[in-house]
Amino acid sequence: MSGVPRIDIAPLVAAAPSSAVTTAERASAAAMDAACRETGFFSIVGHGVDPALRARLDELSREFFSYPDDEKVEIAMARAGQAWRGWFPVGGELTSGVPDLKEGLYFGSELGAEHDRVCAGTPLHGANLFPRRPARLREVVLAYIDEMTRVGQAVLVGLALGLGLDRSWFVDHLTADPVVLFRVFHYPPSPTDTPGVWGVGEHTDYGLLTLLGQDEARGLQVRTADRTWVGGPFEPAAFVCNIGDMLERLTGGRYRSNPHRVRNTSGTDRLSFPFFLDPSWDAVVDRLPIVERPADGGEAERWDHTSVHGFTGTYGEYLMAKVGRVFPDLASTNLADERVDPA
Repeated sequence: MSGVPRIDIAPLVAAAPSSAVTTAERASAAAMDAACRETGFFSIVGHGVDPALRARLDELSREFFSYPDDEKVEIAMARAGQAWRGWFPVGGELTSGVPDLKEGLYFGSELGAEHDRVCAGTPLHGANLFPRRPARLREVVLAYIDEMTRVGQAVLVGLALGLGLDRSWFVDHLTADPVVLFRVFHYPPSPTDTPGVWGVGEHTDYGLLTLLGQDEARGLQVRTADRTWVGGPFEPAAFVCNIGDMLERLTGGRYRSNPHRVRNTSGTDRLSFPFFLDPSWDAVVDRLPIVERPADGGEAERWDHTSVHGFTGTYGEYLMAKVGRVFPDLASTNLADERVDPA
């Protein structure tokens, strides 16, 4: 895909939190800043994630999805209650009210019953649901979440520097205790005789930053500034990064949370591994003092004709309103008393 740069983040990964900013870090940050202004997408290398960990995650995920649904349902999302973790079947997740052609596993930070947010009954917090087999999926998923959290925080250092902020700005203000969400998605091949069927339809991501691992089947499509769709980049060792609604909100629209979608036309099964590093649950996300809020709120330009600037409240409130539309049946059971519409 033209216009999506490949950025080496090794200087950002290696830097100590209190060290002076190097020329190499500034170069990585400038490349990120340019990408976020243009498409909201870039790919990263130099992240330091062990290829063996990624390969093991792929292998174990494929094994899980190969089992019959009556075994996978043992960890169905309904069993996790408001923790919002576990498996959903093909068609079980909606995008703009339309069922997606995918099944998946939802994970997040592993929190025990003694955690303050779990004790308080905070939605989307709690223990993960892991399957009986493959038994090693638990340890691999938790190791992967730790690694991706590390990488995501390094990318946010680059974005802070690109915006002219202190390197620790995001940790100091938004991500000291981030909402961490991780998904494993299995996309069956799309039927060739029904081109309007999507693995996931047009959407933007809700939070700050998404880091996507994917297999060779590809399938990601990104909307360009002229409203055409192009195939997303793929490189086995890289992660594709895109920014979410909260970075568009923070920057007053300087950075765009760009629409994207997925259709698996490879003829084979596709796996993807999106990791979301989002603001702390109680964070109030407002625009940076270095930017102006758009006069029209951005509704006319947004894919869903809503504005990321037009709500008040915490990130947790914004997130609950969004996820409630993705799984309406679960939301009616678990989030009925908690949802706040951000529009």
